Amino acid sequence: MQVTAGDLLQKINYPSDLKQLTEDQLEQVCQELRQFIIDQVSVNGGHFAASLGVVELTVALHYILNTPYDQLVWDVGHQAYGHKILTGRRDIFHTNRIYNGISGFPKRAESEYDTFGVGHSSTSISAALGMAVASRYKGETDRQHVAVIGDGAMTAGLAFEALNHAGIENSNLLVILNDNNMSIDPNVGALKQYLTDITTSKPYNRFRDDIAHVLTKLSAIGPDAFKIAKKIEKSIKGTLLKKSNLFESLQFRYFGPIDGHDVKHLVKVLRDLRDIPGPKLLHCVTVKGKGYSLAEKDQTKWHAPGLFDKITGEIKKTKSEKPQPPKYQDVFGISIIELAEQNPKIMGITPAMPSGCSLNMMMKAMPNRAFDVGIAEQHAVTFSAGLATQGLIPFCNIYSSFMQRAYDQVIHDVAIQKLNVIFCLDRAGIAGADGPTHHGAYDLAYMRCIPNMTVSAPMNEEELRNLMYTAQQDDMGPFVIRYPRGTGVMVDWQRPFKAIPVGKGRMICDGEEVAILSIGAIGNEVVKATAELGNNGFYPAHYDLRFVKPLDENLLHEVFKKFSKVITVEDGCIEGGMGSAILEFMANNNYTAQVVRLGIPDRFIEHGEQPELWAECGYDATSIAAQVQKLGLKRNAHTIAS
Repeated sequence: MQVTAGDLLQKINYPSDLKQLTEDQLEQVCQELRQFIIDQVSVNGGHFAASLGVVELTVALHYILNTPYDQLVWDVGHQAYGHKILTGRRDIFHTNRIYNGISGFPKRAESEYDTFGVGHSSTSISAALGMAVASRYKGETDRQHVAVIGDGAMTAGLAFEALNHAGIENSNLLVILNDNNMSIDPNVGALKQYLTDITTSKPYNRFRDDIAHVLTKLSAIGPDAFKIAKKIEKSIKGTLLKKSNLFESLQFRYFGPIDGHDVKHLVKVLRDLRDIPGPKLLHCVTVKGKGYSLAEKDQTKWHAPGLFDKITGEIKKTKSEKPQPPKYQDVFGISIIELAEQNPKIMGITPAMPSGCSLNMMMKAMPNRAFDVGIAEQHAVTFSAGLATQGLIPFCNIYSSFMQRAYDQVIHDVAIQKLNVIFCLDRAGIAGADGPTHHGAYDLAYMRCIPNMTVSAPMNEEELRNLMYTAQQDDMGPFVIRYPRGTGVMVDWQRPFKAIPVGKGRMICDGEEVAILSIGAIGNEVVKATAELGNNGFYPAHYDLRFVKPLDENLLHEVFKKFSKVITVEDGCIEGGMGSAILEFMANNNYTAQVVRLGIPDRFIEHGEQPELWAECGYDATSIAAQVQKLGLKRNAHTIAS
């Protein structure tokens, strides 16, 4: 649904139009841009609070910078809606995150103003530094490079690695620290407290406003005056803060903190900083959800609220008189508390996603046994490994696509040492509107090749509970449980725990001519397909493997002795996934059969609703049924009993 922009915003198609306005008009632009985002997201959905928090900063940056020649890198990209609207996408913004529409994140293929594709956090400083060094190498000394990073993203190791390198490079780099004390959930850790100390230092705040302006003027006089001014600045800052400034110690010139919602002051400061060479950091204090009172009060809830009434704030949900299945993440959150009540060794760990994975339930019920370690996937894995060496049983819950960031730690710190760390990979498979940066396409492939690893996927909520129960038993070693985003299929799911034999699959229904092998929740699409086929006189068999490592070899021998046609179905990459494991089994055992593998093809899948993308990839129920019929089954009049 399209919405109408305000009078000034309607005239801004690109930053060149924004620059035609006076500074006094920028406040109105900010008001209209904020309202446009509220109007759009309330009726079309998407991320919300993050973009509201950087409206003034976005306007000021495009007003002062010569984008896209000057390169602006947004970290994560949740906050880039205003940027997209000001850079040629206002009139198509209603397609944001919709199938075949524009991406919800900056994307190089979409616009020259999107200088770096993002979606995972903490990449901006490294990318912007690479751009700055390249510009210096090419002699483009007038080119600006700006990384906008949140204080939550700044907790990641990659951000500090980039700061450490940037401090020794004489490159034109400005890092803007967007300090709102939030990522998706409230930030944690020592850096949060450090930034709070800076922002509440009254003597320092009285001093900070004029530093950038003085340095700019002195740099125009000559290099000697500029060097003297820098020494004075460093001395005064050190005295006022009464301790070393973290960013100064990394050879960044630090400016701030300043009000990130004062667009006129932002314009003044950014204009001054543009003329100061070398690495600089501007500390902006903002409010996530600024301008929408409900989002300001509950920033986690309004990170991506879905459709809502912009007047009342009521979030629109599909209402049903019948009980509905739960989200898989909530099954995890409830089940880990039940297990932890039975087993005092169980601990919960997540890297900055407690509400997203529902570990927040355990953090509330058992605060000494559940940990949010910040945006630090590598640390989350090795921290879990440390717990496991002492006889504890950590459930390390990380989104599938984010687990890719800690792959070395999985191999080196967990698998080699055979430690009982349970990796719960949420958002496995097609994740939906967040697109290719968030699809959990590769976990089956990248986990099953690791020695000592058990790799499993539940078909429903009860299976998830039982796999969690199985994994926390003694001497299970490294154990992966992957499950999708969204709701399950069972209303009556909270049943007593039962152990599942490791490497044991099950037959869902017997059949003739064709066997369909599935793993995980996508098996429910196979159930729909077999029901549709049965109504038309076709009766394929269906097996749920449960485990891709170890494989149920007894089940597979049974399948290949009976069936000459096999279809594998997985909500993961075809290359190296479950289907590949089946082909390996065939080759190792000298079986011959016609095997069709269905799954995510060897390309990056864009954004859309999960059923739309399953259909595009060819493994929704309709596609599975069509594939069965392509194999030339004979129509039968009778029904095969389950």
